[in-house]
Amino acid sequence: MEHYIPRPVLAHIEDSQDAYAKKLIDFLKIPSISTLPAYSGDVRRAAEWLLKEAERLGFKGALYETPGHPVMYAGLCPYKDAPTLLVYGHYDVQPPDPVDQWCTPPFTPVIRDGNIFARGATDDKGQLLTFFNAIESILAMEGKPPLNIKIVMEGEEEIGSPNFMSFASGHRELLNADVAALSDGSKYRDDMPMICYGLRGLLYMQIDVYGPSHDVHSGLYGGAVANPAMALSWILGGLKDARGKVLIPGFYDSVHDIEPWEREEMAGLPFDEEAEKARLGVDALVPEEGYTVLESTRARPTLDINGIWGGFQGEGSKTIIPAQAGAKVSMRLVPDQDPGEIARLFERYVMSLAPCGVKVKVSTISSTGALIVPRDSVAIKAAERAIEEGFGRRPVFMRDGGSIGAVIALKAVGIDDILMLGWGDPGDQLHSPNEHFSLENFRRGTIAAASLIYGLAGIK
Repeated sequence: MEHYIPRPVLAHIEDSQDAYAKKLIDFLKIPSISTLPAYSGDVRRAAEWLLKEAERLGFKGALYETPGHPVMYAGLCPYKDAPTLLVYGHYDVQPPDPVDQWCTPPFTPVIRDGNIFARGATDDKGQLLTFFNAIESILAMEGKPPLNIKIVMEGEEEIGSPNFMSFASGHRELLNADVAALSDGSKYRDDMPMICYGLRGLLYMQIDVYGPSHDVHSGLYGGAVANPAMALSWILGGLKDARGKVLIPGFYDSVHDIEPWEREEMAGLPFDEEAEKARLGVDALVPEEGYTVLESTRARPTLDINGIWGGFQGEGSKTIIPAQAGAKVSMRLVPDQDPGEIARLFERYVMSLAPCGVKVKVSTISSTGALIVPRDSVAIKAAERAIEEGFGRRPVFMRDGGSIGAVIALKAVGIDDILMLGWGDPGDQLHSPNEHFSLENFRRGTIAAASLIYGLAGIK
């Protein structure tokens, strides 16, 4: 196998792991929860922390304000004719709820059994820092990078990147690059690294159902006043059938079925259904009828209820008809499904299901489109070799069921080569209590990032 990393740089990476882990611990202590306004100061603090790190390495940058959280940009571009790599990541994290299920406080990082536990450890603070670590080791040993490097970090990925598209559109020259790379995902299996070549889109909606002006006595008014919680149940029950098919008229009109070669490729990947059930703590997996679990989770559109509320939920009993009820519903979309059109279809169908006696409001919270990127570019080949150098084996190719709104924006501003990589393990519990990131993956990911930087230096 061809090795890209000079030996002194590799030695520096290995010798610096303790220092890099301490830096990650400092970063993870910042509760940069983008979805909660009370933490907006901490989100900004995380952006400032990254800018300071970039400037310490010799980058020139700034925080760019948006209507929400700032975007951090920094560049180190010493060459006129060399390729340019744009590294993307996000410094915001999910809320830690339910906090009582964490073994240790979510923003007090703890190293246990070779893993670092904290919210954001794998998604995405630990992974994005592998690129910072790689750049630091390269500069320490060689004084300058082998190509131009730009870094852009956003603070709204966990809420759908609502302002990144407008930032990217307004700063095209700033983001101009030959290749974009990110590490914000997982390997296919702990021992099987992966390159993602497709993302599903995301449409996130909220349904609010209103009944009487206040909670009323169910003994006095039950049978006469429409119950918003019941109405919401009828609406939600009509969105999907027991076989996994979404019942919204027109939902599948633009969906292209999975190509035969993709189905064959997915079928050839190892998948232990019993182990997956055990890991998730469920008795059965329920893919869409006619499709496998991998096909259903990676390449088919879905609809899920993410949250539901209404009425009395405390201990004991309280016999009321609630004044209102609500739910949050997300849909994962595939290429050619337009989020705006699906939102209109969703709202029209929900309103058609609403019974009389209640008022229903449907709101769009966030949306982003789906994406497929080429698998045969020179940059992809460099990523394959870099991953092999970092993790000891060639990666497999797979679509990812998740969504990254910023990737759509980078594509829209003209970057065709987008490398969607991931150093995490599938069991890292991102978005869940006890999120963690393996320090070995932290080390190997840094090696892979350094190898990628050297590999991309020769693409022009």
